[in-house]
Amino acid sequence: MATTRSDGRGGPRAGAAVVALAGLLVLAGCSTESADDGDGSGGRERPTPPPAAAGTLEELAKKAGCDPNVQTDAEELRQANCTTGDGRYVLTTFATDRGQREWINEAKDYGGSYLVGRQWVAVGDPKVVAALRGRLGGTVETASPHHSGNSGGGGSEDGHSGHHGS
Repeated sequence: MATTRSDGRGGPRAGAAVVALAGLLVLAGCSTESADDGDGSGGRERPTPPPAAAGTLEELAKKAGCDPNVQTDAEELRQANCTTGDGRYVLTTFATDRGQREWINEAKDYGGSYLVGRQWVAVGDPKVVAALRGRLGGTVETASPHHSGNSGGGGSEDGHSGHHGS
C-alpha cells in the first residue's frame, strides 16, 4: 500500500527522492500512451524476456549500451541519464527493495513507463523501455499522471491488458 508521509521521517532519502523525481519529470514530461509497451503487439502475448539483469549502475548501463551521465550519487540511490540509439532514459539503482518500491509508488503519480528489475528502474518513453527490456529483462509498469483525470492506475503488463477506459 502506498502512503504519503508528512511526518518528516524521510530525512536524506526524501531529498534524494525529490532530486530523482525531478530528473524523471524532465525526461518523461507529461506525455501519456496506452499501457502497451510500444512493441506494436497491442498487448498480445509476447515471448518471455530474459531474466532481469543485476549489478551496479555502471554494470547495468553497460548491458544497456549506455555511457551513464550520473546525476545523483547518494547512499540510498544512484541515478544517471542515458542516451542510446533507442532514445533517452533515466536509470536508477537502489540500496534496498523497499526504497525502490517507495520511489516507484511516488514516481507513478507523474505517469510514465518503468522497466523494473531487482533494485533498479529505467524510466523513459514506452518504445525506449521496450527496447531496454530486450537487453535488461525486467517487468514493464506504466502509470497515468494525476492531471489526466485518471484516479491512479497503472499496473504491470504481466497482469494488465493495457486497456484504459475512454
